[in-house]
Amino acid sequence: MSAFPVTRLRRLRRTSGLRSLVRETRLDLDDFVMPLFVGPEAGPNVDLPGMARHSVESAAREAEELTRLGVRAVILFGIPEEKDEEGSGAYDDDGIIQQALRALSGAGLVLLTDVCLCEYTSHGHCGVIREGEVSNDETLELIARTAVSHVEAGADAVCPSDMMDGRVGAIREELPETPIVAYSAKYASAFYGPFREAAESAPAFGDRRGYQMDPANVREALRECEQDVAEGADVIMVKPALPYLDVIRAVRERFEHPLAAYNVSGEYAMIKAAASKGFMDERQAAVESLTAIKRAGADLIVSYWTKELASWL
Repeated sequence: MSAFPVTRLRRLRRTSGLRSLVRETRLDLDDFVMPLFVGPEAGPNVDLPGMARHSVESAAREAEELTRLGVRAVILFGIPEEKDEEGSGAYDDDGIIQQALRALSGAGLVLLTDVCLCEYTSHGHCGVIREGEVSNDETLELIARTAVSHVEAGADAVCPSDMMDGRVGAIREELPETPIVAYSAKYASAFYGPFREAAESAPAFGDRRGYQMDPANVREALRECEQDVAEGADVIMVKPALPYLDVIRAVRERFEHPLAAYNVSGEYAMIKAAASKGFMDERQAAVESLTAIKRAGADLIVSYWTKELASWL
């Protein structure tokens, strides 16, 4: 390459039109998934500014609005009226997510569901507790049962997020034709705080470090992805996104499967909080963050900004 002054890299930065013409990474609304929280009653979600907690009826209205704006997909999180030791509300045929799926069936959206027990258990952990520990193998049956109930109610794809060993295989055995979006590299992260409050899913004791990944590890993330692919995952996911861009890149370079990234509640809330103080421009910071996730290698992004992005783009 010729050196300065023949080479002037600023030439193509002079105008917005020129910058757009040579832009390497672009955000497309088709690549985004909007999370929806559904519970017994609608109301504001104080822990996630700009997000609401929907009833089944208001979720259906929100789905119509999202479709009108051009959003293509949603992922549903349920907040049951009652919880128990084994999270039976997760696989109840008349559970909150099952009701929501039936109500949203005609909205024209791709309906994904979070498959986990943490929002439904009285102890807040992602599986069955035995002698103070989450029992991996006993939990698998309930995770698979939850996935089946979601598909029977109308889910287009299921997204196991529990991080039990073997859960993709357990679901695949029951659902040979259903797309599985696996939370393959899900870290035990501090960035989940606002979500746990919003979904009422914080553990009542201990933490989730015994089953979610150590934030220090990346080779282990590749092994998790490898195992999920071998068990039949159609899409693999890294969660969180921004603190783990290196993991997204490493997974992208190793696997040809579609790669998802979850732009989690803490990432969203930090920018919302900073923008509310006037420290930064929310739209600019959000678009820059989402572009970074896409640039790192994500094919699709779960983000609380999806609805706003529809108007920004």
